[in-house]
Order: sequence, then structure tokens, then C-alpha cells
Amino acid sequence: MNTIRKFLIAIFILLMAGSTEELLAQKQVHTLTDDGTWCWFSDPRAVRSGDVVVTGWVKKDGSVEAASLNVKNGKVKTEVLFPQMEVDDHNNPAFAILPDERLLAMYTWHSSKKGVVFHTSTKPLDVKSFGERTIITPGKQTLLPKFPKETFTYANPYVLDQEDAIYSFGRWIGYKPNMVKSTDDGETWHSPKVIISPKEFDSNNRPYVKYASDNVKRIHLVFTTGHPLIEPENAVYHCYYEADAFWRSDGSKICSVEDLPFEPKEATLVYHPKGDSGRAWLADMAIDEHGQPVILYTRHPTEIDHRYRYAWFDDVKKQWRDYEICKAGKWFPQTQPNTQERELHYHGNLTIHPDNPKLIYVSRQIEGRFEIEKRTTNDRGKTWFVEPITTHSEYDQVRPYIPRNSKKEDATMVLWMENKKYIHYTDYDTRIKYIVEHIP
Repeated sequence: MNTIRKFLIAIFILLMAGSTEELLAQKQVHTLTDDGTWCWFSDPRAVRSGDVVVTGWVKKDGSVEAASLNVKNGKVKTEVLFPQMEVDDHNNPAFAILPDERLLAMYTWHSSKKGVVFHTSTKPLDVKSFGERTIITPGKQTLLPKFPKETFTYANPYVLDQEDAIYSFGRWIGYKPNMVKSTDDGETWHSPKVIISPKEFDSNNRPYVKYASDNVKRIHLVFTTGHPLIEPENAVYHCYYEADAFWRSDGSKICSVEDLPFEPKEATLVYHPKGDSGRAWLADMAIDEHGQPVILYTRHPTEIDHRYRYAWFDDVKKQWRDYEICKAGKWFPQTQPNTQERELHYHGNLTIHPDNPKLIYVSRQIEGRFEIEKRTTNDRGKTWFVEPITTHSEYDQVRPYIPRNSKKEDATMVLWMENKKYIHYTDYDTRIKYIVEHIP
């Protein structure tokens, strides 16, 4: 009798809600903060250990804040890391979990000479125990003479257990992808290198990079030629770091660390625009069960026609497979009357499960509003099963992200931004929302 009663109640709730999608939105979407924004090139912007998720954002007043969430009981802790640093969404913190489960947080100002900021916590997974901030300017003395442009943007820290080291990456000296290394759990940093640069140095060229690590020995990089507004043909390349060297997708060597930088064309080409196929930009990356990269990126045939793509490296055929996921709509910044939009390629964005690349979440424009969808594939990107997560939203729902270190057996969780206002990356009023799909 109890089973029948529960079933009838469930049916009644579904009928009252009008649809399973509306029920999902009513019952499971939560607000983590009413005041937080983030970009998508300082990652991991959220990390996970068991039931604890650590993340962070920039507040409306420019303060950088860290937060932790217990996904089972909903308990939230927050800690301001840098009060009123700068009103700019590029400054969100990125996190790494150290071997003893203490936290490392890293972030920067946007295109500033001030440097890279980092903190470590004194207690495992405890954002309330972050120590005093330390500011470094890696490569300022050693790299700047050869690559004469000093500007620090983004931080991307990753732990490699096999090396007992942390590597952090960002767009630093030369306006190029840089890396720096720590062998004492982030207390000090050394060995700064410019990773990618044309032989003829161009101080205005800025490749964009996304990273994914197996946390053991390898860090994958997928990068574009530059910014899609600037590069007439913005292509996508892949390589990976392992054992003091950089390697192409097929395992052939590009160069050792001591011989950096390498030119973009020396890596493996994933996509090059042809005809009207469109300039590219990046979204996210994971590693499949074979240890091979899976990339989410965008093509922009026009500024109002963004397309999401799913690409993976076929280790047998030694080539990239690449499929369209869906049309995404146009940019999401709220262009003001009588003004030219400055960020024509700010797509709604999409994210991939780090331990289950069959699962992604996308933000795409539906009836004029950006909504979150869950998509799953059983044929490696050829076809997709679609489940709405948000519907008929009052505001745009953008930039979803699944915390790194999430496991298949964990309750699936995704966070995203809700834009009450997003005119520019320096003019915003946004929330961070999240959903927990199921509790095992």
C-alpha cells in the first residue's frame, strides 16, 4: 500500500508541475551565491573530494571569494581571499587539492603587471583556513627580455603525483601561455617557461588554452591560434606535457622543456577553419578511459551562429574525430542600445564530466534565453540524448562547469552562472547556481 501511495503522489506532483523539466527546476536547482561571477579560462574553478566541492568567484565589488559545499547536506562555507581586488570576471580563483587534501588557490588580476596570487589552506578542504596571500611574478627577470610584454592573466594549477610537483599555467610573460613549477606544495615556485610562441615574436598575439590532467604524470593542452576577434583563421591545436617534454597527440615529441617555446603549428592540428566553417574558441576538456583527450570547443560561422563541437583522439587511427553537438545561438552579453558588442564570441559555454566524457552540459539559446541542458552520447559524439535542466528562465543561464576530480560513482553535480546583468566582464550582477542530479 505504501508503494502504491508513493507512486500516486509522484504522479500527482508531476501533473501539478506540468512537466518533468519544470519539476526538475523547482525541486533541484539551488543558489550557491547571489553574488558571484567567473570566466572559463581560470580552471579548475571547482574541484571535488568525496561530498565536498570547493569553488570560488568574483563578487560585484571585485572581491575574490572561495566557497565549499557539502553536496549531501547543502552546508556552505565562504571566505573572502582578496577584498575588492578588481571588478573583472577574469579574476576568479582556480583550485588544486594537494596530496594531504589541503587546498591551493591561485588567481590574477586581468592583464596586469601585478602578478599571480596564491594561498594554501592549513586544514584539509577547509576554505576558512586559507593563509595569507602571496604574490609572484614568474619569469619577470628571466623571460621578459626575450618576450617583451609583461601581463599576468589566468591561473591553472595541477598536481602531478608521479613528479611530486604542481604545475601552474597562465597567460603571462609575452602575452603567451607560460608555466611555472612547485616541488614544495606551492610554498615556492620556479622554472618559469613560455610554452607557445611563433618564432617571430608578436606581442599582440595571445593563444587561449584549456587544460586537463590525469593528476599522475600528464597534462593535456588544447589551444587556439589566438583570440577569435583578432585572428582571421582561429585554429585549434592539441599537445600534452609529460616527463619534462611536450608531445603531439600521437605521442611524437615536440620538444623538451628546456627547448621551449614551440610554435603552434608544431602541435597536432584539431581544426582549421575552411571556407565559412568559422573561427574557433574553446570550452572544456576531459580524458577518456584510454587516456586520450576529449575536447569541447566552438565554431563561429558568424557572430550570431555559434556551434558546439565534440572532438576526441582516435589512438588506433591516430587522428582526431570531430562532431557537431548543436547550434548554440549568439553571444550572451547584454548589448546596450546604440553600442557595438565587444565580446561577439562569448558563447553560453559547455562542460564535460572529467570521469565520464559521455556526459556534458551545455548552455544554448532557446527562444531568446540561454538555458542549461544535459546531453549524453553512446556513440562518441555522433548523436545525443537531451534532457533540459532549466526551462523558461527569467535570466540567462551560462558557463556551466562540472567540478574536477568528480567520479562516475559520485552524485553528478554541475554549477553555472545566472546573469541578472552581464553587459561586460567588468559590468555584471550574477549568481552561481547548481544542481545535484542524484545521490547514490
